[in-house]
Amino acid sequence: MSLKAFQDYYPEELSHCYGCGRLNEHGHQIKSYWDGEETVASFTPQPYHIAIPGYVYGGLLASLIDCHGTGTAAAASYRAAGREMDTQPPLRFVTASLQVEYLRPTPLGVPLEIRGRIEEVKERKVVVKATVTANGEICARGQVIAVRMPENMMPAA
Repeated sequence: MSLKAFQDYYPEELSHCYGCGRLNEHGHQIKSYWDGEETVASFTPQPYHIAIPGYVYGGLLASLIDCHGTGTAAAASYRAAGREMDTQPPLRFVTASLQVEYLRPTPLGVPLEIRGRIEEVKERKVVVKATVTANGEICARGQVIAVRMPENMMPAA
């Protein structure tokens, strides 16, 4: 795995996302990395991520899949273009579609592993399949269809 997370390459003006923005002090601040041909992130839910006592709120799992998916899309797009992630212009993705299947209750307070697998990379669209695992069991799986961030969403630097 590399030492620098995908999200660490995002320019400051694109680093405020609740799920993955390093500048959002109230957010999850997930960090995604290459692990061979897959990507990986980890996150430990806090007591306030509760659904019912002992279990994680499903919306948290969806947001982890979502943000890991868009980070994976960016990294895969850079890789497909033969570019390093710190080159300009930034390749930033947003979610066009998010599908999540909840397979079993997810325990609260244990580290979760989010793994992504790239299914398709095109110039403006990347499809990522992801799983969330707790204690060695897949609790949720999903698919993110990520598209290049439209120019009108790019903030002025």
